[in-house]
This record gives sequence, C-alpha cells and structure tokens, in this order.
Amino acid sequence: MWLPCGCTSKYVASSFARRILASHLHVSGRSRCNVAAFMPEAAGFEGVSGRAALRELSVSNSESFWAAVARHRLSWSIPFHTVQDCDLSRGKIKWFEGGKLNVSVNCLDRHVHTCPERVALIWERDERGWCCTDELLEMTCRVGNLLRRHGVKRGDCVTIYMPTCPLAVASMLACARIGAAHNVVFAGFSADALAERIRDAQSSTVITVNQGVRGGKVIELKKTVDTAVESCPTVKQVFVAMRTDNPVTMTARDIAMEEVREQKEMLKEDVVCEPAVMNSEDVLFLLYTSGSTGKPKGLVHTQAGYLLYAALTHRYVFSYHDGDVFGCVADIGWITGHSYVVYGPLANGATTVLFESTPIYPDPGRYWDMVERLKINQFYGAPTAIRLLLKYGDQWVNKYDRSTLKTLGSVGEPINTEAWEWYHRVVGDGRCPVVDTWWQTETGGICIAPRPSDPDAEIVPGMAMRPFFGIKPVLIDTEGELLTSNNTSGALCMAQPWPGMARTIHNNHQRFIETYFQPYPGYFFTGDGAYRSEEGYYQITGRLDDVINVSGHRIGTAEIEDVVNQCPAVAESAVIGYTHSIKGQGVYAFVVLKKGIDVKEADLSRQLNGMVSEKIAKYASPDFIQFAQRLPKTRSGKIMRRVLRKVVESDLEGLGDLSTLDDPAAVQEIIQGRRCHVMAQKR
Repeated sequence: MWLPCGCTSKYVASSFARRILASHLHVSGRSRCNVAAFMPEAAGFEGVSGRAALRELSVSNSESFWAAVARHRLSWSIPFHTVQDCDLSRGKIKWFEGGKLNVSVNCLDRHVHTCPERVALIWERDERGWCCTDELLEMTCRVGNLLRRHGVKRGDCVTIYMPTCPLAVASMLACARIGAAHNVVFAGFSADALAERIRDAQSSTVITVNQGVRGGKVIELKKTVDTAVESCPTVKQVFVAMRTDNPVTMTARDIAMEEVREQKEMLKEDVVCEPAVMNSEDVLFLLYTSGSTGKPKGLVHTQAGYLLYAALTHRYVFSYHDGDVFGCVADIGWITGHSYVVYGPLANGATTVLFESTPIYPDPGRYWDMVERLKINQFYGAPTAIRLLLKYGDQWVNKYDRSTLKTLGSVGEPINTEAWEWYHRVVGDGRCPVVDTWWQTETGGICIAPRPSDPDAEIVPGMAMRPFFGIKPVLIDTEGELLTSNNTSGALCMAQPWPGMARTIHNNHQRFIETYFQPYPGYFFTGDGAYRSEEGYYQITGRLDDVINVSGHRIGTAEIEDVVNQCPAVAESAVIGYTHSIKGQGVYAFVVLKKGIDVKEADLSRQLNGMVSEKIAKYASPDFIQFAQRLPKTRSGKIMRRVLRKVVESDLEGLGDLSTLDDPAAVQEIIQGRRCHVMAQKR
C-alpha cells in the first residue's frame, strides 16, 4: 500500500476535528526574552520573568506547570481532574487522570484548520533523490478501518515490523486511533528476537512488508516474520504491504494490504475512522529495550503524558517553529523514532522527515544532499554517524548547501569533543547550536540538553548540560548518599516524576521496581553515571556497567574514548574493561583510524597512552590498543561493546545472536585482530 508520489501532501480533514491549538510560539532572540512569548502558559505564572525562573517553577511547582501545559497543548475530549498521582518508592506513576483524548487526533485532525496545506511526512527513500509525501490522515484512517474490520479492538497489541516509511507511521497512528497499543520492532532484528517480542506482547496481529531496502540491499522482512510466527501461537493474521515489486509467498493467515488502495473509490465515510476516546493512562505502545538479564524489557508508555512530553521537548530543545522541516534520521524501531520522528513533531503540526537509508549510501554526502533538497531546519542524528562521516573528510559536507539548518542535535550516546566540534564547525558552519541530548527509552523524551536556555547561554562541547523543564536530576554516591556539591560524579537519578516516563515493564511490574526504583529508594535510577561541573552542568560518563574499576579507581569508558578520539589520526574508538590479575580490571581500547593515515601503530599507541595519562590519569591509560578497520555495530549505529568484551575474554561461545549487526563480518575481523595481537604480545 504505497500512495502515489505525486499526491498533494498535507494533513487531511476528517469529521472528528477537535479543539484547535491556537497559540503559536515565537522564541525571542533577546537575552532577557518575554517569557510569555517564549511559552504562553508562563503568563499565568506569577513572578516568572525569565527562562531560568520558568525552569525553577517547573521543578518547584511541577503540578501547576504541567497542568497549564497539558491544558494548553493537548486537545481533550474530557478534561483531567488530577494532575499527578505518583510514588517513586513504589514505581507508581499516573498523570492527568480523568482526562480523555485520542493521540491520533492530537497528531493529525486538529492541525487541519491551522495548517491544512502543510506537509506532514516527507519520505526520503533508500533510492537517492526519491522522496515521497502522503496524505497521512487518510492513510491512517484507512489502516484503522482495515484493522477494525479484521477484529483488532481496543486494548489489543499490534506488532509492527517495518522499515521507516509512511505506512509504518500510519500503522502506529491507526493503532492509536482505534485504541490498540503498538509494539514496533526494529526491522533489523532476527526472527528469534522478533518472535520473543511478539510472544511477550501477546500480539495476535503483525504488520510487515514483503521486503525492506537499506543501503542498496534488499532485506527479506516477510520471510523473517514467517519464521518468527511459527513459534508464536497467538498470531492469527499478518498484514503484508509491498515495499518492492517482488512477490512473496502468502499463507492462509496473510492479508495483502493492497486492499487498502482498492478502497479509494468507496464512499467518503470509509476514509473516516471514528477515533476511540482513550483514558490518559491507557497504554499507547510497548517498546522493548535490552536488559542486564539478557531478556528484553517491554517498557510501557501511555497516552497523554508521553505525547505531551514528546511535543514539548521537540519544540523547545530544537527551537522548532511552525513551518520548519524537522529531520530526525533515527529508525522508527527505536524510541528516538517514536518521539522525534513521529509523535513529537506531528503533535506540534510539524513536517517530519522519514529517512530509510544510511549515512553513506550511495556516498558519504547522503545526509547533506538531503538537507539541501528538503531544506531541513533541524537535523538530529547519532554520534557514531557523525564520527563515521568525519572520517571521510569535509568535502562531502561542503558539496551541499546547508544554509537552511538552524539547530543540530546528537542522540544515542555521549558525543566526543572532536566529533562535536566538527559537527558544529563543518556541518553547521559554526552558526548552528549543537544540542547533545541525554535521555532513554525509559524517559520517553529528552531530559538533559543545552537548550532551552537563554539564546546567548554557553554550550560546552560534549556535555548534555541543562535539565529540561520539570526534570530534577541528582547524583548519588556508592553509599547511597546524595551528592550536593558541584565538580563531582555519581549515579544519575531523578528526584521527581515527569509525564513522559515509562509506567511499567509489560507483564513484570516487579522487575520495573527492582530495576529503576529499588537501587536508590525514592529516586528513579537511570543506570547511567554523570559528572556535574563547577557550573552545575551535567556530562554523561556512560553506563555504570561501562565504568571500569582500575586498582580501585573508577573511570567511565566514555571518558577515555573522548580523549582517544581527540587524536587527529583517530576516527572512532571503543574502550572496554577486562579482567586483570593485578589491577582487578584493565583497559582495552579498539581504535579505528581515519582514511589515508599512515603511521606506525607502536608510535600511535604510545601517543594515545600519553594523551590519556595527561588528560585523565596514568591509571586510565589503555593496557592494550588494538587497531581495527571498523567496529561491530547494530544497524542503528551503536557499537556492540558486549561483543567486544566477549572477544577480549576469549568467550566466543558467548557472542550470542549477531544477526542485528550491520555487518557480522566485522566481528570476525575483530577476532582475527585479537589473535594477531595476542601472538605479537607473546613474541
């Protein structure tokens, strides 16, 4: 079901248009801005005269803040009567109880009257230069009607296994429209991983495509689904759309979504799908993330709180203005795709870009060619992609006009200083603020970022810096004591709830409590470590399980990587800890050099060790440095440090499923390099 590329692109009207968002926000360029122009709700907050005061109020009087924002920015069928009912000690989180609304209406219908001609989605297909736009509301209604006709009802959970495309977004919104939850599974996961998520979500319905296309390669998604559902007795039907022209084998449970297209000539009423009226705390979606036990956690996000938080962070972290084109290049299978490709931008009536390809297909200029053609205003990508493109040089960036860019964003892991500076200087021409954002699947949206702040406020390279409205981060030491001073490091926790946070782990609330609320009672434990500077800015130091204890000294792997990556010869690196007979843990660094670098590895190893000794401490210097052509990464671009640990520990039997890697051959290269490294050490 792929609508023609030449169709008019806009939010299309339906009979269920609700109360319209009337206020448009304009961020002042003056250092002491009119706070009510910045955020209209602030006009009702007595004594709030600036952005710093507004943030302080959002923490000290969070109920008043979130109540005002929720009333103003969401369209309600029935207003809420209770702002929040939360108890972090018990993992109890409820927001806007009594309120009723529909998420798809908030993302689509209500924008008809304010911006009827605005494009909702621009689909940047894998094929360069092929971008399509679709009538999103009409497609959403057709899919919603299709699901209803085939028995999908309120409270069901539909699993979506699709590439980033308009139909995937319409399927998500169609679920929201009819009151079903969705469980989007990244289309790079193996059949076993997909099956595990289908079974845990207890889905009876799956939506997929015949094949995916990424980086010029065809991916057999329907075959993966066929294999997965063999071990999923709950699955009764699989809807199959066509991404390519290649036919696939259809079984008795398969339903071709081409029938949606055939409905186009039916009466107008058939393209109107009456939205379900949902409670604020009804489930909107499940999204599975990795857990320390190895079993994925199905995190649950609900309707009103999640949507409000995604919309507010999208508008203010990225300084989004009405009419901007927002380009988040994340896959919809991850939380970044949910919050900043789909729900956040669409709730704000934005034009959002769906990126199906890779940063280097067909060449390393792909992102910037897209920026020029689509006139993207905000660009949001991963540090690993930035480091990859840095390796190819400035010419691929400078080849294209990027004058429309206003804000650059970074997401997924801490960005090293060199990559940040290249991103700012080359991609942004030194004029675009770079917002290094910290958040998680669990948080629902951005929690710490340099913006919003006063327009002339400093941004420190490689630091997330400032908490968002309503967010109260704290640092706690290993004894469970609150660290109140600056220039200190500890476990990053949140001292009070916010609307966007996950509500539970599907079918396992006890695990939810044990993972996030028991480690530090009364606080939400993020699992990350952080440093708070003298100025009070936050810098993420990495997962606490990525902290190495060398001779009693704790050091974050991200901190070492940041120093190594500052070397002009280094493109990227990954640092892990390994068992050391004397020090407890040693430091092992994998290093990828930039193209064209000709240097003796022994000389460069000495240089890197000297840099780490100078920048951090001698104890942090790598015991081993292994040079590699590339690092094993997932298709979303994350370095698989778990795999690197197994290789270093010679636990090749414990490597596990490598099907989610972008190229499993990279692991064999690392293994061979490790063997050569060990042999060289023995000589």
